[in-house]
Amino acid sequence: MLSTGDERVWGELLWKRFPTSDEWSRVLFKNVGGTLFAELPTQPPAGKLAYRIVLHDTLGTKELPMHGPVVMRFKGAVPMTILIVHVMVMFAAMFFSTKTALLAFGNGKHLMEWTLVTTGLLFVGGLILGPIVQKFAFGAFWTGWPFGHDLTDNKTLIAFIAWATSLLSFRRATHQSRWVIGAAVVTLIVFLIPHSLLGSEFDYNAMQSR
Repeated sequence: MLSTGDERVWGELLWKRFPTSDEWSRVLFKNVGGTLFAELPTQPPAGKLAYRIVLHDTLGTKELPMHGPVVMRFKGAVPMTILIVHVMVMFAAMFFSTKTALLAFGNGKHLMEWTLVTTGLLFVGGLILGPIVQKFAFGAFWTGWPFGHDLTDNKTLIAFIAWATSLLSFRRATHQSRWVIGAAVVTLIVFLIPHSLLGSEFDYNAMQSR
């Protein structure tokens, strides 16, 4: 939907599957009282479309956006209960990560227990519930290393490894508090990385080759 305020404006929605060598397909907008309407075709989970808009009026032609096509990714429906629990557990993991780091800076009382809780939350939220959510949304449980380059999967794995290593330090290393603080710093950096960056994408070429 695109509001122009002018019933004389007409436009075209150009789209193609991404990334492919497809030719651009065209859909004409319907102008209803100065508002343009058009629809893109639904794609499978993790499927992507590149699209751009061409508007025409009595003064000429204008293409939107000016910097080039927009790429959008489709996703499947995720059961709300699973999604809410996943989000809550991941935020709890961040909270306990910070709390455990503060304990490490202090007297370190019950530090191992808090480290165990943080590691467990990351495992459940990131390595169990996370893949379940991704399966519903994008059709695959895991698309990070070694199967792909999904940054969300990879950063979750890195955070878990950092906390698992800090947990093992209570058995084999000295200065456990340093390991805990290091894991907390890694977790903070991980949470600052935008979600779904370099996310999975549907392989149209593989589908066509079947």
